Amino acid sequence: MKFVARTLGLLLVAAGFVGLVIDGTRSMVNQSVSFVSIEGAAGTLFPGAVKGLEGQLAGQTYSWLWDPFMVQLLQLPASVTGFLIGALLLWLGQKPLEPIGYVFDR
Repeated sequence: MKFVARTLGLLLVAAGFVGLVIDGTRSMVNQSVSFVSIEGAAGTLFPGAVKGLEGQLAGQTYSWLWDPFMVQLLQLPASVTGFLIGALLLWLGQKPLEPIGYVFDR
């Protein structure tokens, strides 16, 4: 399980770095700071996914979850969010540290 966490973490950190480079290039060309939101990235990768998620959450009893929480969550920068989630997965999947010193119980 730790291997999967480390692998996903490395992929998300790499994707976050690539996203930051793309956002930085776009910001320099436009001469204003601009980031791609999670909603924009999800809309590019999976067309119609955000509308389907909204229909699922708002159509069921979770309509209170969509408006204040999910709308704000989907407006976060995708590159920074991917980088932070990847760093968290790398931290969770790290190998245990070796003990320092002599081991006496042999």
